[in-house]
Amino acid sequence: MMKQTKLGSLSVSKICLGTMTWGQQNTQAEGFTQMDLALDLGVNFWDTAEMYPVPPKAETYTATETIIGNWFSHSKRRNDVVLATKVIGNSAGHSWVRGGKDNGLNKASIFAACDASLKRLQTDHIDLYQFHWPDRNTNFFGKLGFDANGHDYWTPLEESITAVAELIRAGKIRHFGVSNETSWGLMKYLWLAKELGLPAPVSIQNPYSLLNRSAEVGLAEICFREDVGFLAYSPLGFGMLSGKYSEGTAAPDARLNLFGGHFKRYASQQALEATAAYAKLARKNSLSPAQMALAFVNSRPWMRSTIIGATNLDQLRENIGSLDVTLSADVLAAIDAIHVQISNPAP
Repeated sequence: MMKQTKLGSLSVSKICLGTMTWGQQNTQAEGFTQMDLALDLGVNFWDTAEMYPVPPKAETYTATETIIGNWFSHSKRRNDVVLATKVIGNSAGHSWVRGGKDNGLNKASIFAACDASLKRLQTDHIDLYQFHWPDRNTNFFGKLGFDANGHDYWTPLEESITAVAELIRAGKIRHFGVSNETSWGLMKYLWLAKELGLPAPVSIQNPYSLLNRSAEVGLAEICFREDVGFLAYSPLGFGMLSGKYSEGTAAPDARLNLFGGHFKRYASQQALEATAAYAKLARKNSLSPAQMALAFVNSRPWMRSTIIGATNLDQLRENIGSLDVTLSADVLAAIDAIHVQISNPAP
């Protein structure tokens, strides 16, 4: 029986189906089989984005939402799914998105993006609508250090939260959340919601894995004390923590072999060394490296759901099966010992 948890008024599975490979690494037919299997195994929570698949490019932009919408039309099972999608933040570098004009988190852009997603997804509502990344100059996608002198034009957060509140009143979305957001950003949204009498974000979707535990400092406490659901993306570090890269068994079409230039933060020498240590620990304890890595993420008391992705059904079954794995105190202590030696090599 799949474990369920609450996200606002939504009842969601502890494992969330990630979809960012559909339309690039995976065909529509393969996406259909993943959706079928996920529901069969009790995974009712699915996450996508207008930008997917990734790496983003003009030729594939919106393909993933289109595939999901086609599955809804084919299967007639929209009501079985808690659906999350995202609107991009500042569109610099993504000129193909809605004409490339002022596609930040302003009201007009949010409204246009939501309507376009609803059409592609062939649905009349989105259960969780997320801001994919902040408009402002801050830390996300592996950026270290804070550049206080960088370009810092951004839509006021009051405008963004007011826009999603209007979408909620219109019935187009049920709840909203943030993604790739900082502790300051999340607390600011929570404060604005209280001050303005508007719906508060129910979730934050940020990276979290054995290779990147930075969310434990600041964000974890906010989520725990403010009842904001943390949704972990890249819990396997783009497949790194499966051990296949450090052990030299990755296929030529594995993600980092295909797109390593886009995701360098997951493939540093330190990340390889840490992964090798975690894989050795897993095998010593008769665990698969992937399931140990996911079981660790699943076990965090402030974790609401873990977003897993797969390019084939065997990977999907193994990743979902991580919920049945309980790590011993000795394994958890050994994980922490590795973390002390090589902390956050893939932020």
